Amino acid sequence: MVKFGAPVLAILVLASGWYFYSNYQRSARQQALRAAMRTNEAQIGPSTSEFVTSFPTQAEKDKAVEKAFVDVATKYSGSHEGAIAQYFLGVAAADQGKLKDAEKHFKAVADSSDEPYSSQAKLSLAQVYEATSRPADAEKVLRSIIDHPTVLVSKEQATIALGRLLSKSKPAEARKLLEPLRTERGPVSRAAISALSETTP
Repeated sequence: MVKFGAPVLAILVLASGWYFYSNYQRSARQQALRAAMRTNEAQIGPSTSEFVTSFPTQAEKDKAVEKAFVDVATKYSGSHEGAIAQYFLGVAAADQGKLKDAEKHFKAVADSSDEPYSSQAKLSLAQVYEATSRPADAEKVLRSIIDHPTVLVSKEQATIALGRLLSKSKPAEARKLLEPLRTERGPVSRAAISALSETTP
């Protein structure tokens, strides 16, 4: 028992240590991301409460938000939290009209192995491509989502986005994509009908 039990005990101790260390690391990542999110949600102007973060100007908030998400994305690269932080950097850049920076951040997440966040980044990346007059690139990205939908971006959502993209240049193909979705229930049907109304006759 002593001879064969000692190695097993050592393995159990190592496994237990790794489990608690992994939980600690995950908790640290989540806390860092929550702190960055709170900065992102901060208000501009005088603080209304000691529990509410505020900044005197939008420029100062933008700088703080970028630093907070860059810290998380850099320190926890390869994790869910790192991917989310990278994605929010893209959103912040897009909101500021910095489409080149937004493309860089979205592409970093889109090329990652984390499929749910990758698909969301691809959807945003397609919007950047469309806004910068690269419809062929946008179409390629959207078709890749249609082929590989995730819990964050469904096949229907990507199809409607593609239908909207093609509504002016390839109206017949756009209608072919959107028509089957008209009979779906709820928001999918409404979005498809709305997109169909935008197609060139």
